[in-house]
Amino acid sequence: MSFAKWVGGAIGWSFGGPIGAIIGLALGSFVDNLSGNGTPLLGERQTGRQRRDPYRQRPRQTRQRPKTQSGDFEVSLLILASIIIKADGKQDQRELDFVRQQFTNMYGKQRANHAFELFKRISKQNISMRQVCLQIKQMMDHASRLQLLHFLFGIAKADGHVAEVEIRQIYTMSGYLGISNKDYESIKAMFYDSTNNAYKVLEISKSVSDDEVKKAYRKMAKKYHPDRVGHLGKEHQEGAEEKFRQVQAAYELIQKERGFK
Repeated sequence: MSFAKWVGGAIGWSFGGPIGAIIGLALGSFVDNLSGNGTPLLGERQTGRQRRDPYRQRPRQTRQRPKTQSGDFEVSLLILASIIIKADGKQDQRELDFVRQQFTNMYGKQRANHAFELFKRISKQNISMRQVCLQIKQMMDHASRLQLLHFLFGIAKADGHVAEVEIRQIYTMSGYLGISNKDYESIKAMFYDSTNNAYKVLEISKSVSDDEVKKAYRKMAKKYHPDRVGHLGKEHQEGAEEKFRQVQAAYELIQKERGFK
């Protein structure tokens, strides 16, 4: 599969608004060269129909949020990852390697190479985090946005340490994405090992009863169950399993500390 065809297949609702503009700029001369060689552009089929303009704003969906597709998640992740990686003023090779490895694990080597090629082009741009996040909030379901946040913390910690500036960036992103402070703290706590963070993962305080711990565990296991992102495809379900395992680990740690079954 060519790079142009991959991008065309990867992008759904992101053809409009700020994300569409970012993708359009990222392709730049690459797409111009393909056009000059007679290769179909993004979303264009050889049927004589006018190709879709990536800068055209789609009509706003007011009744129902479109179901997030794997490609929509993928493009959103690339853009937000490029912001996080530059948050501390440098691009650490370990963070770049983490992004590439995660994409390879999820999509296979060829698709990961295409994604990373687009990522390098996106990372050269000055991106409005607020505009991008607000578009993602409007178009993406809640479970998928939580999965985005979990991945971003993974990138930040890939160099062995989550810098304060990275934490601030992710916190700001979570607000624009419409993610509650409890959900943010729960996912953040998954990247720090301690009993206190185990309680944060379950979104409870240490003062709650054993029954409340059990109730919180059932609630969080349901919230982070991999089936919640099943519409994104098997590759993202496998990624979501990591959050699910961390909820189980947090519960088992509290269970062991308190001595209940």
